[in-house]
Amino acid sequence: MLEAFGVINIWTYLVGLLMIIIAPGPNSIYVLKSGSSLGVKTGYKAAMGVLVGDAILILLSYLGVASLIQTSPVLFTIIRYLGAAYLLYLGLKIIHQYWSKHAMDESGVARPQKVENVFAKALTLSLTNPKAILFYVSFFIQFIDYTYEHTWISYLILATILEIFSIIYLSALIFVGTSLTQLFKNNQMLAKLGNGLLGLLFMGFAARLASLT
Repeated sequence: MLEAFGVINIWTYLVGLLMIIIAPGPNSIYVLKSGSSLGVKTGYKAAMGVLVGDAILILLSYLGVASLIQTSPVLFTIIRYLGAAYLLYLGLKIIHQYWSKHAMDESGVARPQKVENVFAKALTLSLTNPKAILFYVSFFIQFIDYTYEHTWISYLILATILEIFSIIYLSALIFVGTSLTQLFKNNQMLAKLGNGLLGLLFMGFAARLASLT
């Protein structure tokens, strides 16, 4: 179907992509958290941060930056620990914000202390994950015919499909998150517990990233 543009085994790519996108990760959890605590509009700002981050990483993988990271253990380690530190920071912040006795209003919904730049946070989450850029290289190359002269077109097609799948999935998370808000409104303890678990998830992601080799 897309062989004329250097894309091969497209159906295998679609199935693999679906499995990868729906797997829980810090990006999707952050979008869910943004949608549930700050509303649909803010949830989409977080989603855009993820999508832009993915696009940048795909571009870097095409340009060969992934190979540089892969062959430079020091650079890989620096980026890995920066990413882990940022995930840990977000996890601790979520727990502190939602368990503070001043963080809840009477409806049980978190009252932000200041406006969050969720786009920047989501973008940072994407760009500080060194495994992501290596993933794009190892995954994409399986579906590109390198005898095709213009492989950038192949990359663009695969990236576009990925972004479409991502926005559909992230949209579902945003609306699930806003639905959860209605549940939390009448149960302050449930709201605290749910957001506490989100914070622990981010801390778990941080530990996993820090332990990767």
